[in-house]
Amino acid sequence: MIKEITCIGCPMGCRITAEVDGDRILSIEGYTCNIGKKYAQEELTLPTRMVTALMKVYGTAQPLSVKTSRPIEKNKIFDCLKEITRHTVMRPIHIGEVVIKNVCGTPVDIIATKELE
Repeated sequence: MIKEITCIGCPMGCRITAEVDGDRILSIEGYTCNIGKKYAQEELTLPTRMVTALMKVYGTAQPLSVKTSRPIEKNKIFDCLKEITRHTVMRPIHIGEVVIKNVCGTPVDIIATKELE
């Protein structure tokens, strides 16, 4: 099967074509740098994404902006968002503070991206 993806690893936005057989990558063409090759390999085998969201803060309507500490598997994004909506944090919160450890049973944490006094 032939798959086409656009690389987001650098500003070039290369159109990459890959031939895959199930979980195996048979060939990758169209990238102009090693970033593109690595991106295509990861995207075709285990795609990941950074997740950003808003979290409830106890005692205020002002939400806290949060993000994953590193990319999480793409198939866990919605579970991650559901877990974030189930939590409420208390002030004060500091940028970089872990507000949920090991989200969805992964080694990825949810961290604050804003100060709330």
